[in-house]
Amino acid sequence: MALSLSPSLLGGVSLALVSCLGFAVQAQSTTPQPAPVQPGQVQPAQPAHAEIPALQATAPGLDAPDPSLSPECRVPGSKLYTLAKLKAVKKALVEHRAVQVLTIGSNSGGIGTAATYPVRLEDALTRSLPDIEVTVESRGVSGEIAFGAAERLRNQVAEIEPDLVVWQVGGNDALARVDIEDFSQSLAETVAWIKSHGIDVVLVDPQYTASLAKDDYYRQFVQAIQKVAERAQVPLVQRYEAMRYLATRAISALKGESRGDTAQSGAGFRLADLGYRCMAEHVTRAITVSLLQPDVAPAKAAAPVPAN
Repeated sequence: MALSLSPSLLGGVSLALVSCLGFAVQAQSTTPQPAPVQPGQVQPAQPAHAEIPALQATAPGLDAPDPSLSPECRVPGSKLYTLAKLKAVKKALVEHRAVQVLTIGSNSGGIGTAATYPVRLEDALTRSLPDIEVTVESRGVSGEIAFGAAERLRNQVAEIEPDLVVWQVGGNDALARVDIEDFSQSLAETVAWIKSHGIDVVLVDPQYTASLAKDDYYRQFVQAIQKVAERAQVPLVQRYEAMRYLATRAISALKGESRGDTAQSGAGFRLADLGYRCMAEHVTRAITVSLLQPDVAPAKAAAPVPAN
């Protein structure tokens, strides 16, 4: 499924990312020297959008629906993702080589609309990184829980050698009533193993439906995944919150057409299909904005002052 766009599309996000990594730095001799940094301080890099004005539109405020998404998929960033650095993907961009993506999780493949997700993701990533070849390999297994995916993942990593693993996780574990502590430990250990091999990880939490929202155990899994992502410092696509936002908007729109349970059931039917169609956009957006996060360079400690 490798896709590649023509050189006429140079100047897209990936070129901007390479530029902000230092490939477009010029006239260094005329750059004023920064003030001395005290020991223990951290020197933050300038934000990418501050160095490259064209990137300003790629990082909108977190509270407004993201205009870069399709109208039907627009969700505020605060309800869509949490961000972290993606060092392996960024390295591939710097080296101008293909980006290999492995998707796992029960909804990473399948039938109907779900089956189109890997293709949509590859297409969306290729459009976001226009001068980079992107290949998405889907190895999702229907009904699989996190522990089973972890067992398979080791062989798949050796076979595919991905730069990035996108893992939708937690839904089947919650429905199967897997112990939450066991789930969290398995997920955290597997994420750590992936990162130890120089591979980036993006987690995607479970989908939302009105009936599942009433299940306290299900919601605890959503929270557990958020904690693992935060501790492991990996990006998280908040699919549950994003779909809940879209559901609320859909129900409000349907109230003009019907009332009560009929409106809810209609919204639920449309939401299931919409969730799959939007997931590729949402995952791509989380990846792109994570790549735009500035690097923070630790400052060198000042030389000790000689004793008099």
